Amino acid sequence: MPLFSRYFISLLMLLVFVPTALANKKMEESKQDLNEVKEKIESLKKELDNAQSAHKDAADALKESETAISVANRKLFEINNKQQQNKKKLSKLESESLSTSLALSAQQQLLSKQLYQQYTQGQQNYAQMILQNEKPSAIAQDVQYFSYVAKARAQLISDMQNNLNKISALNTETASALKEVAALKQKQLEEKQALESQKKAKSKVVVSLSQQISAQRNEIEKLKRDEQNLSNLVERLAKIIPPKKVTKKRVKPKTTPIEPNKTTQPSDVKPSDVKPTEDVIENDEEPSADETPFAGENFAALKGKLRLPVRGEVVNRFGSTRADSGISWKGLFIRASEGAEVKSIASGQVVFADWLRGFGNLIILDHGNGYMSLYGNNQAVLKQVGDTVNTGDTIASVGNSGGNETNGLYYELRRKSKPFDPMSWSRLN
Repeated sequence: MPLFSRYFISLLMLLVFVPTALANKKMEESKQDLNEVKEKIESLKKELDNAQSAHKDAADALKESETAISVANRKLFEINNKQQQNKKKLSKLESESLSTSLALSAQQQLLSKQLYQQYTQGQQNYAQMILQNEKPSAIAQDVQYFSYVAKARAQLISDMQNNLNKISALNTETASALKEVAALKQKQLEEKQALESQKKAKSKVVVSLSQQISAQRNEIEKLKRDEQNLSNLVERLAKIIPPKKVTKKRVKPKTTPIEPNKTTQPSDVKPSDVKPTEDVIENDEEPSADETPFAGENFAALKGKLRLPVRGEVVNRFGSTRADSGISWKGLFIRASEGAEVKSIASGQVVFADWLRGFGNLIILDHGNGYMSLYGNNQAVLKQVGDTVNTGDTIASVGNSGGNETNGLYYELRRKSKPFDPMSWSRLN
C-alpha cells in the first residue's frame, strides 16, 4: 500500500474515532459528576433529618405517609406516560399494518391477473417462440418481452413475501405492546390501591394529631426554624451544584411586571422593601414551552416573562405578614385544587425532591447563575434529583403536605439562597 494511502486512512480513522472517544469520555464524566452530586445531596438530606430530629414536630408523623403518597403518585404519573406512549405506538402499528395489508391485497390481485392471462394464453417456452416465428427480429422481441414479464412477476412475488414478513413482524410487535399495556394496567391498579392505603394512613394521623398540628402551625419559633432549615438547604445546595455555563445576554423585558410597587434586585430584596396588597389574585395561565423559551439563556433575562407555576388564587404575597404568626412570607401561596399540575417555570435541573418539615413534599430546580425555584406543600413530587426539565413540564401535583391546612402550592424564587418577589418576575396575561 502506498505511503500516502496509509497516511490518508490513518487520518480518516483519527477523524472518525477520536471525536467519538472524546464524546463518550465526556458523557461518562457527566454521569460521574451527576452521581457525585446525587451522593452529596443524599448526604445533605441525612444531615437535615438528624438536625430536625432534635425538635419534635407533630407534622413529622405525616412524613412517612406523605412521602409514600408522593412516590405512589409519581409511579402512577410514569405509568400514565408509558400508557400514552403505548397508545401512540399501537396506533402507528395499526396504521402500518393496514397499509401493508392493502398493498399486499393489490399485489395478490395483480399476480392473480397475470397467472390467469398466462393460463388462457398458454405457457410458451423459448423453443416454441423460435419455431412459431419466421422473422429473427420478431423472435428477439418476443424473447425480450417474456424476459421482462418474468422479471416483473419475480419482483412482484418478492414484494409480496416482504409484505407478508412485515405483517408477521407487525403482529408480533403489536402482541408485545398489548402485553405491556396489560402489565401497565395491572401495575396501575396496584399503585392505586397502595395510594388509597397511604391516604387512609395519613387521615388517621391527621385525626389523632389534629390539635397538636393546629397548635404548632402557629408557633413562631417553629415557623422561623422551618424557614431557616429551608434557607440552609438552598445555601448548601448552591455549594454542591457545579456552576453552569450560561450565555450572559441583556434583554430588556417587553412586558411590564405586574407588581405595582417598586422592587429591588434579587440580591438586595428584603421583606420590608415590598408593600404588597392583600387582594386575592386570580391566575388562569401556566408556564408553556412555546411561550417562555429558555435554553441556556441567562435566567435574569426572563424577568417579567415568567408564568406562575399553577392555576389558582394567589392568597399570600411575598413580604406580607402572616396572620397566624406575624412572620413575613418569603414566597407566594397559590390556592389550587388537589392534584392540579404544577409546572416548571423555566428549564433547569432537579436538585432536591423530598419531604422537608414545614414544606412537605418539596422540589427545587436549579436554573443556573445562582437562581433556583422552589415548590412546596405538594401532594406528589413527580421528578427525581438529576432530572432535566423544560419550561412547562409537569414536576409535581398540588396538595397540603407538611401539615398545611389548605390545598395549594408554596412557591419561591431565590438567587444565591436569598428569596425575592416572584410576582415582580411574572405576568398573568
